[in-house]
Amino acid sequence: MNVTQHRLGVIGAGTMGNGIAHVFARAGFDVVLYEVNQLALDRGMATIRTNLDREAAKGKIDPAEVPAIHARLRPTLKLRDLGNCTLVVEAATERLAVKQQIFRELDALLAPEGILATNTSSISITKLAGGTTRPDQVIGMHFFNPVPIMSLVEVVRGLQTSDATYETVRLLALEAGKSPVAVNDAAGFVSNRVLMPLINEAIFAVMEGVATAEAVDEIFRLGMAHPMGPLTLADFIGLDVCLDIMRVLEDGLGDPKYRPCPLLVRMVDAGWLGRKSGQGFYTYPVKL
Repeated sequence: MNVTQHRLGVIGAGTMGNGIAHVFARAGFDVVLYEVNQLALDRGMATIRTNLDREAAKGKIDPAEVPAIHARLRPTLKLRDLGNCTLVVEAATERLAVKQQIFRELDALLAPEGILATNTSSISITKLAGGTTRPDQVIGMHFFNPVPIMSLVEVVRGLQTSDATYETVRLLALEAGKSPVAVNDAAGFVSNRVLMPLINEAIFAVMEGVATAEAVDEIFRLGMAHPMGPLTLADFIGLDVCLDIMRVLEDGLGDPKYRPCPLLVRMVDAGWLGRKSGQGFYTYPVKL
């Protein structure tokens, strides 16, 4: 793939969006990064600068390349600035209605050959594609957090996703230094269909007094060689995101075993969302 032939867009400058923009720009692509408000956009760009400087300090990239990577990033508050992108990756909140609205707007904005990708971790690609005039050019690109470090990208094909769209996205992921793995469309795909019930059951263990959060995590670190326990991971992902995904699994698969733990629901209701709020199963310093 010749990177000069592709201009990429990213919707959302949050944790996942700024990471996706980072890896694309680092790989040589011109990237338009869109957000709905200036504060969120500024935070996203600041995170990219910090992470690039950290990579340069660790020798993972040549420090001389950093200015050129920055130059390939165009932050914007205007959705129309994505109009000439050949592919846009949506990384907005994990809510179907939000994503459907974004896809309708992008569908009307992009050239007919433009590809619409989503970083959704659980929502149906087929359902998102059904609200567009180009369902064969809609696909999932599920990156993993932290995006600049994690290699995997689940490439999720909807019912109508074409072979050409899949192959373009697969090559794009490779060009960005990632390892694409093909997955068919189903609630939660593979990663979250397996991971989220594990996290949910760990929360049940805490709610029912089987063990403390610290003990549950220690068992998984020491007994299963997990780099972090499921409750630390849940705080890292965001408890609101975990809850959204469990509800998608419950609705999409129709099995009561995917019922979200009541403790998870209560914590989200209380605003205890994990690292990003400063309080989850553990307490964290809040970044201002």
